[in-house]
Amino acid sequence: MCFDTSMDGPDYSFEIRAHESGAALVAGVDEVGRGPLAGPVTAAAVILDPTCIPKGLNDSKRLPAKRRNELNTQLIDCADVSIAHASVEEIDELNILRASHLAMERAIAGLRQTPDLALIDGNMIPKGLAIRAQTIIKGDAISVSIAAASIVAKTCRDQIMWDLAQQYPGYGWETNAGYPSKRHREALQNLGVTPHHRRSFKPVHNILYQENN
Repeated sequence: MCFDTSMDGPDYSFEIRAHESGAALVAGVDEVGRGPLAGPVTAAAVILDPTCIPKGLNDSKRLPAKRRNELNTQLIDCADVSIAHASVEEIDELNILRASHLAMERAIAGLRQTPDLALIDGNMIPKGLAIRAQTIIKGDAISVSIAAASIVAKTCRDQIMWDLAQQYPGYGWETNAGYPSKRHREALQNLGVTPHHRRSFKPVHNILYQENN
């Protein structure tokens, strides 16, 4: 195993306990993008190979973009990785919590192997999940599998928002990833609402209300 358990940060202890209880395949699951005003919510599921765990896995928010990208490449090479999304339309129709859970369910279903247990960041198990699951609050900071999922999900979603920023310049999505930064809020006022904005979110809804009146 190339994971250094002497380092601060997440470790493999949750996965070891799961293996000891009979779960041969353990998937870490996390999502990113609940808070933005624009773009999809993205989830990832990762089953790590215990013989080849990349060094330095951690909560994606604690890692610089360059390191996240490096780890993302390593994970794709040596782990079972699945990424899934819930669209802006699904977020507006279902609400952001249910859409986040839908993205998680899709990510788990997309794995090459069916996990015996899903370790899920947070405190809620998606209602549509067909496999055994365990929630871990702040799991991306203490479980390497969830940390891996957080890195994959954030790397993918950041790239999506960078690509959308090229089509819709002015909102700053290449740096704010759709979150309600000052620049993004000002652009909403000055440039209006795009097809990629979440109309059920209050700042976007208020702009549309103003336009209609």
